[in-house]
Amino acid sequence: MTWPMLFGVLSLMTFQLVDSAFIGQLGRDPLAALGFTLPMQQLIIGLQVGLGIATTAIISRTLGAGDQLRAERLGGLVVTVGATLVIVLCISLWLLQTRIMSALGAEESLLPLIRSYWIPWLLSAWTGAMLYFGYSVCRSHGDTRLPGYMMVATSLLNIVLDPLYIFVFGWGLPGAALATITAFGIGCLFIYPKLLRCGWVRFDFKQLALGRALKQLNDIMAPAMISQLMPPVSAMVATALVAGFGSAAVAAWGLGTRLEFFSIVVVLALTMSMPPMVGRMLGAGELGQIRKLVRLAVRFVVIWQLAIGLIWLLASGVVSELFTSDREVSDVLSSYLVRVPLSYSGLGVCMLMVSVCNALGLALRALLVSTLRLFLCFLPFLWFGAQIGGISGLMSGALAGNLLAGAMAYAFYRQGIRKLAALHAGS
Repeated sequence: MTWPMLFGVLSLMTFQLVDSAFIGQLGRDPLAALGFTLPMQQLIIGLQVGLGIATTAIISRTLGAGDQLRAERLGGLVVTVGATLVIVLCISLWLLQTRIMSALGAEESLLPLIRSYWIPWLLSAWTGAMLYFGYSVCRSHGDTRLPGYMMVATSLLNIVLDPLYIFVFGWGLPGAALATITAFGIGCLFIYPKLLRCGWVRFDFKQLALGRALKQLNDIMAPAMISQLMPPVSAMVATALVAGFGSAAVAAWGLGTRLEFFSIVVVLALTMSMPPMVGRMLGAGELGQIRKLVRLAVRFVVIWQLAIGLIWLLASGVVSELFTSDREVSDVLSSYLVRVPLSYSGLGVCMLMVSVCNALGLALRALLVSTLRLFLCFLPFLWFGAQIGGISGLMSGALAGNLLAGAMAYAFYRQGIRKLAALHAGS
């Protein structure tokens, strides 16, 4: 179940890196404008992933109970609720863009460029969310191949269209978003007819007991969504801290964030494939098997991410020059790659523990882990490092904060699994 999602998520991260590389050739200002949109992008992704977690949990549980018709109606409900929530969020971001940019510390000279980019970017975000909801319905029915293949296909199409839209047509920064709209729009035109043909979505909600279904969805979605929305809130604060060091620092931080997404792609795939496995084992009362599975995953993540961190460290000079032609941005990015990637093992463990806790039905514990990671570990260390050592100290703070968060998250998971074991023993 992990392999298709691994290649799919890897392809998504690849096209985002290629996006950044192309935009980097336009100069510092377009790259900085892209950097200021990343926290907003994480906000939208947080909402859609929170709903996706609820989708997988509820529909798979309903299918396990043998109620195929209700599962199909829940699929239609998820798509409808998701489309509505994301479009409301996108409209709100558009209306509040000036205040948001001011709060993030954007320079006045960047605002016209950001405004020209935001409409196509928000449309691309909504299209991507709709495609993601289709993927979530597929995964809840046990199909990870179709979402994996579609992620690869749409990402390759995006990569092909990027230079055409950005340079050949002369659309510049907005061209990157228009390429994404085209690729994801074609993906939606493929996947939704497929869902309808398979009978995995139905929109006759009168037979669904809508109030109960929405409550069931919200009980899982709300904590998961809040947990997923914590990182973008943190990203906004982090961007505001970085903005104090100038537009070159913001541009480098934005590139570093894109590289981070790419670096943790295996962890992201595991967070999608492990919850159904953990859920089935929990239903069968096999807590010992869950412990073995999680231990194996944690060991793998630690070793894998340390190796990735060392690769970025060794290649920092070459990579920083590859992604931008601006010397100041390149120097800051090189400093980022020397420090922050070494902490991806802690970040990966933390992400995995949040996913496992959600699968175990410990949604509030997962929310607590996410909150403490960002607001007890990451941001305070970021601020403290910036006070001591400037932009380099800020990145050292990110390193320390992520490592501490990983250790804390694993301790919280172990405490939670022990409580579940005691409850099972008592019953």
